[in-house]
Amino acid sequence: MPSNATTSPIRPTPPSNATADGDFDRWRKIAGVVLTPIAFGVTWFLTGEHLTSEGRPLAAVLAAVGVLWVTEPLPLPITAILGAVMCILLGVADAKTVFAPFADPIIFLFIGSFILAQAMTLHRLDRRIALALLSLPWIASSPIAVMGALGLVTAVLSMWISNTATTAMMLPIALGILEELRRLNGIEDLRRWPFAAGVMLMIAYSASIGGIGTPVGSPPNLIALGLLRSLAGIEISFFRWMALAVPMVLVMGLGLFFLLWFLHPVGTVSRSVAADMSASLRQARRELGGWTLGQVNTLAAFALAVTFWVLPGFLALVLPEGHSVLQFFQLRVTEAVVALGAACLLFVLPVNLPRGRFTIAWDEAVRIDWGTIFLFGGGLSLGTLMFQTGVAETMGHSIAGLTGATSLWTLTAVSIAMAIVLSEATSNTAAATMVIPLTIALAQGAGVNPVPPTLGACFGASYGFMLPVATPPNAIVYGSGLVSIRSMIRAGTMFDLLGFALILTSLRILCPALGLADPPQ
Repeated sequence: MPSNATTSPIRPTPPSNATADGDFDRWRKIAGVVLTPIAFGVTWFLTGEHLTSEGRPLAAVLAAVGVLWVTEPLPLPITAILGAVMCILLGVADAKTVFAPFADPIIFLFIGSFILAQAMTLHRLDRRIALALLSLPWIASSPIAVMGALGLVTAVLSMWISNTATTAMMLPIALGILEELRRLNGIEDLRRWPFAAGVMLMIAYSASIGGIGTPVGSPPNLIALGLLRSLAGIEISFFRWMALAVPMVLVMGLGLFFLLWFLHPVGTVSRSVAADMSASLRQARRELGGWTLGQVNTLAAFALAVTFWVLPGFLALVLPEGHSVLQFFQLRVTEAVVALGAACLLFVLPVNLPRGRFTIAWDEAVRIDWGTIFLFGGGLSLGTLMFQTGVAETMGHSIAGLTGATSLWTLTAVSIAMAIVLSEATSNTAAATMVIPLTIALAQGAGVNPVPPTLGACFGASYGFMLPVATPPNAIVYGSGLVSIRSMIRAGTMFDLLGFALILTSLRILCPALGLADPPQ
C-alpha cells in the first residue's frame, strides 16, 4: 500500500465557482428592488373589487413578499418579519393575531430539534456516525458503492439535522474520498472526471430529499403539519409521517442513484481501490479517537427524543382509542415538549463536572439557525391570515379555474408541480409557505381531503435541484469547483421531472394505505 494511503480523507476544497453566478445574483436583487413596489401597487389596484378590506392589503403584501423571497434583496427571515409588520400597519389584523403563529408549538419543536442538531455537530457525533457507516466493508467495494453510501449517509443525517449542515459536514469527507480515488487511478484532474460531479450532486440532492423523512428534517414539513392542524384541523403524528415519508425517501434515493450513475459514469478503476479505500476510511475513523462523554450524552438525548417522538404513533396502533396511556402521550408528551425536554437534558448532562462543563452551553446553543425559525414563523402567520381574510379561497378558485383541477389526485399533481417550480426560484421554506395555504384552500373548495395535496406541495418544495441558488446544498457543492452549471441544470431538470412522478405515485399508494386519503368528514 502506498505510504500516503492512510491519510485522513479530508482535503482542501477545490477552487470555488462562486463568482460564476455573481452577476446573476446581483441583477436578481436589483430586479427585486424595482419589482417589489410594482407588485404591491398592481395587486392593490387589481384586487379592489374581489377581496375584503382586510384581504386587499394582505394580497398586496403577499405579492411584495413573494417577489422579495424570489429575488432576495433582503434576507429571507427579514422579509418574513417585514410581511408580518406590514400586515399590522395596513390593518389586516392586530398585532396579537399576526404574531401568534411565531409562538406556535411547531416553532418550539424546531428550536429543540435545532439545539439537538447543534450538539451533534459540536461534539462531532454526526461525523462519527458518517464515518462508521462509510467504513463498512461492503461500502468501499467500488466507487459506485461509495457514491451510493455517501448518498445514504447524507440522507439519513439530513432526516435529523439541517440539509445545509449535513452537506457542509459531508463535503470534506467526499472530497477526501474522491482525492483518494483520483490518486489510486491516476486521474490528473477531478474536474475532468464526470464521476466526481456525480458524487457532489449525490450529496447535495440526498441532503434535500433526506429532510423529507421526518417532521423535523426540513422546514416545509413542519409548515405542512402546522397549517394542516390550524387550517384543516388534521393532526399527523411523527410515527405516521415517517411511515409515509421514509419509504418515499428510499424510492427517491434509488431513483437519484441510478440517474447519477447514468449521467456521471465512473469509468475504468483500479482493482486495488477497495482495499485502499477501506484503509483510508478506517484511518479517518481512528483519528476521531474514542467516544467522548459529550458524544455519549448527545446520543442519549437524541435517542430519547426519537423514542418519544415515535412512541405515541406506535401506541396508537396497539392500544384502543381513548386509552388513558395513549391520551396522556397525545396531550402531554407532544413533539414540541419532547424536543425541548431533550434539549434541556443537554444542559444538565455533564462532560466535566468539576469544571462545571455540560454537554452544551448557552453560548453554543444560541448558534442555531434563528433565521429559519423567524422565516418559519412569518410563513405560518401569512398562511393563517390568507385563510382568515378569504385570500386563499379566492386564489384557490382562480387556480382551479385555470388548471381545471378539482379531483383529489389532479389537485395533488398541480400542487406538486407548483411547489417544484417555485422551489427553483426561492427557498424551500418560502415555496412551502406560498403554496401550502393555496393547496388547502383548493382542496377544501373541491370537497376533497387536503392531506395528499398538502403533502405533495410540501415534498415538492424540497425539490429545487436545477440551480446553485435554489438550495444551500446546491450552492455548497457548486462552490467545490467540481460541478459545472450545465451538469447541475441537466441533472436537476431530470430529477425534478422524476421527482414529480415519484412523489405523485408514492402518495397515491401510501396515503390510502395509511388512511390519509379518506374523504373529509
